[in-house]
Amino acid sequence: MIKNRFFFLISLLYIVTMVSAQKKLFTHEDLQRGGGPTSLPVLNAKWWGNTLVKTNSGECVAYNLKAQAKVGVCSNANDIKTGDTLFTLSQVNEVLRKGSLATQKSLRGVAFPYADKPFAMFVTPARRVMLDWKDNKIIWTAERVKGASGEDWNACSRNLAYIKDDNLYVTDAEGRQLQVSVDGSRELVYGQSVHRNEWGINKGTFWSPDGMKLAYYRMDQSMVTDYPQVNIDNRIALHAPDKYPMAGMTSHEVSVGIYDVANQKTVWLDLGEKKDHYFTGIAWSPDNKLVYVTILNRDQNHDEMWSFSAETGQRIAKIYEENNEKYVHPEYAPIFLPWDSEKFVYQTENEGFSHLYLFDTKGNKLKDLTDGPFVVTSVLGFCKQTKSVIVTTTEAHDLQHNIYAVNVENGRRVLLDNGEGVHNGVLSADGSMVLDTWSSPAVKRQYDVLSAIKPSATSLFRPDDPWRDYAVPNITSGSIKAADGVTDLYYRLITPPDFDPSKKYPTIVYLYGGPHTRLVNASWGYNYRGWEIYMAQRGYVMFVMDNRGSNERGLAFENVTHKHLGEVEMKDQMCGVEFLKSLPYVDADRMGVHGWSFGGFMTTNLMVSYPDVFKVAVAGGPVIDWSLYEVMYGERYMSTPQKNPEGYKGSNLCLKAGNLKGRLKIIFGYNDPVCVPQHTLSFARACADAGTQIDLFAYPGAGHNMSGHDRIHLYEQITRYFDDFLKR
Repeated sequence: MIKNRFFFLISLLYIVTMVSAQKKLFTHEDLQRGGGPTSLPVLNAKWWGNTLVKTNSGECVAYNLKAQAKVGVCSNANDIKTGDTLFTLSQVNEVLRKGSLATQKSLRGVAFPYADKPFAMFVTPARRVMLDWKDNKIIWTAERVKGASGEDWNACSRNLAYIKDDNLYVTDAEGRQLQVSVDGSRELVYGQSVHRNEWGINKGTFWSPDGMKLAYYRMDQSMVTDYPQVNIDNRIALHAPDKYPMAGMTSHEVSVGIYDVANQKTVWLDLGEKKDHYFTGIAWSPDNKLVYVTILNRDQNHDEMWSFSAETGQRIAKIYEENNEKYVHPEYAPIFLPWDSEKFVYQTENEGFSHLYLFDTKGNKLKDLTDGPFVVTSVLGFCKQTKSVIVTTTEAHDLQHNIYAVNVENGRRVLLDNGEGVHNGVLSADGSMVLDTWSSPAVKRQYDVLSAIKPSATSLFRPDDPWRDYAVPNITSGSIKAADGVTDLYYRLITPPDFDPSKKYPTIVYLYGGPHTRLVNASWGYNYRGWEIYMAQRGYVMFVMDNRGSNERGLAFENVTHKHLGEVEMKDQMCGVEFLKSLPYVDADRMGVHGWSFGGFMTTNLMVSYPDVFKVAVAGGPVIDWSLYEVMYGERYMSTPQKNPEGYKGSNLCLKAGNLKGRLKIIFGYNDPVCVPQHTLSFARACADAGTQIDLFAYPGAGHNMSGHDRIHLYEQITRYFDDFLKR
């Protein structure tokens, strides 16, 4: 009996080993490029008014949510209960052919611009086409301008703004091309994002609600110093400069114009002093008469929101003002209530956490809509029926994003989702329903439809696990105390698929550490990166932790690093290192570190500040000297070199180059416009002067990040470096 049990156990062990051995291994291509065999299927669905529509290659079909509620979640998108077919690809193409227009290959790109009309819009390289699928006819079409960029279309007027040859144009609904500016150039920029995309700025044109007036940015950067980038594609390399205002240097000057499509004239807002000021949060009043702009000083410790006449550009009234001894960060524009044009919601972290407040148009704060030790991470819109604002917040847990309805009248918050994981929502036209895409540590991805009226959920689709045939590493999460001994810091820990706790493993710390970014949350795999999975598969322990200075934890958590970037962040990361050393399977003599951008700064800083801790590091696109970084971001966190010389000196890694002991490789884009090559080259010079050694690799023609084939090449290179010098 004992003998038989012994052979049974041996056989069972053999079977488990063989099954494990048969599991596939991930490749770089699997994990870096979307759409491969290990990628999760995506549900192609959009709202047409309050009807959810499945948009696939061959047909657009309305979902039958009542039937789906009885069926439950499906693992195959084809099993979801759908209702009426709205239109088919063949139907659309027949209408397009009759109009002598190019046909469509798929319906996935269709848009539904009007909630109450059966109109579908398609954007082709040559035209915008809108058709009525019930009457099978084209109702509007407009030619697209070849070479245009930054297209901004207004559904109400059907006017289109765009940039061509450095100038701003508008094509109206009748197809007339109206030239807004005539003197555009690389020195004088129209209709594009300004201030290097800080403060939530991601575009440069803003239509009035009726689409008849266009607010737009004009940026004069003729006074800004050129950074001498080089284009090596020619036999003799060409000068290809970027406008790059470094910390403490002369910055650009911005104006805001209002173009009237009817009279084809521009008025300029009376913004006051433009030098050393920033302008953000552009918004229109619902009646098209006023424009709101937030004005921020160069020290970034004081801002004011003003209203302006859209007719004359005259400054009307100061609506809001904010001060902070370190910095303010006005990322949001006012959002007017759909049912009351005299009130708006404004988001600010003025009271310590990013929250929503209700104001009237005279600037009186009427009430706090949200409060508490959590942050509002996004505003999805409004539910008109319940007079609620629909938001995502970290209220349930620091690592989660959950969807709530906040009643504007009484401030009552109602959780709409299941209270788990990280949720992203898209509202139906009246805000009564939410298409919720979410994941959690236990769920890779799921699509639900939530009710914002009486909280309930209809589960649509949870894709089958594409990793089921692969050797998947073990992913866990937890928290440790920061260097202050009080604050919780959250980490992600990944161990190899065949993990043996009795072994010692080389360990890599991956980090970012800077503002605006967090790496760990409660989504699938705690927000893992593909490269971490690949490295764990190759026998590494991977560790990621968000230190103080990162985001979504409140203002004090972030601004503790003010004027001394790198100091607090490194102390917290070293707490993470001590935690790793306490794990019996971590080989403290084989520890590596890797990060990009701010993470490249942190990686290099750790190597020269704690030279006996890390054996190998790869720093990507690093900041080396903050005096070489741009004005807007750099001065917010470091002030100017003139006002904070000690802070700049303390974070200048060139001054620490002589401390380097381990193997450090720096990789950078040869034409990086964000963290210019001078950073890396200055550090290389400092290392040569100090007699220390680094390895370098540059991607000619690349910017701050690598894409396409270069990205695969990049991660093969990083992996090889750790394999060569850390693993052995």
